[in-house]
Order: sequence, then structure tokens, then C-alpha cells
Amino acid sequence: MARIFLALMIVACAMVACAPSSGDSGDSGSTAANESKPAGGTDEASNEEGKKLFTQYCAVCHGPDGKLGLNGAKDLTVSETTLEERIEQVTHGKNAMVPFENVLTKEQIEAVAKYTMTLKQ
Repeated sequence: MARIFLALMIVACAMVACAPSSGDSGDSGSTAANESKPAGGTDEASNEEGKKLFTQYCAVCHGPDGKLGLNGAKDLTVSETTLEERIEQVTHGKNAMVPFENVLTKEQIEAVAKYTMTLKQ
């Protein structure tokens, strides 16, 4: 029973992670990666964008505070991974975590990774 639940949660996470954002008009040239880039490149704007993207794509497994741990997701509040390692993991995925290289832009991935650093206690 637990294995079935875990499998269903992995599928659900993958579906959420790969789903187009609510603003997607369905145009073939429009993707989530092209819709919401960090505005102005400021740290504050990048952090807000990172939080928004984290909430949309990551909180389902990591939780809004980074502690949920669903499907083996690591507790981001105690993680010792560097920013570069986090960018790599968000880009290419790890274990049950899906890769986001075809979902988010490099700038968005960096914004998410930077935001996760703010969750550390």
C-alpha cells in the first residue's frame, strides 16, 4: 500500500512540475520557461521570483518551509549543499526529483536555488 502511495505521489509531483503555468495561452511558442523571468535582475526581484517558482514547483514535495520531506525530498532548512550544487540538482534532478532544465530557464533555476538558501536555519 505504501509503495502504491509513493508511486502515485511521484507521478503527481511530476505532473505538477511539468504542467504549464496558469498563464500559458497554449501557443506552441509559449512555455513556463518563457513566461516569468526575474524582473530587473535585482536580488529582491530574483528572490521573489524564486519564492514564487519554489511554491509552484517545489513546495509539493519540500513543503512551503522546505521541511516537508515528501517522496524523499530533503529538508532544505538543514541542507549543507552549496548554491552551485542546488542549481545542479534543480537543473538535472536527483533520485525522485524531476529535472527542471526543460521547464525553467537558467535564470529561473538560479532564482529558485538562491531562494532555497534563504530557508536554511
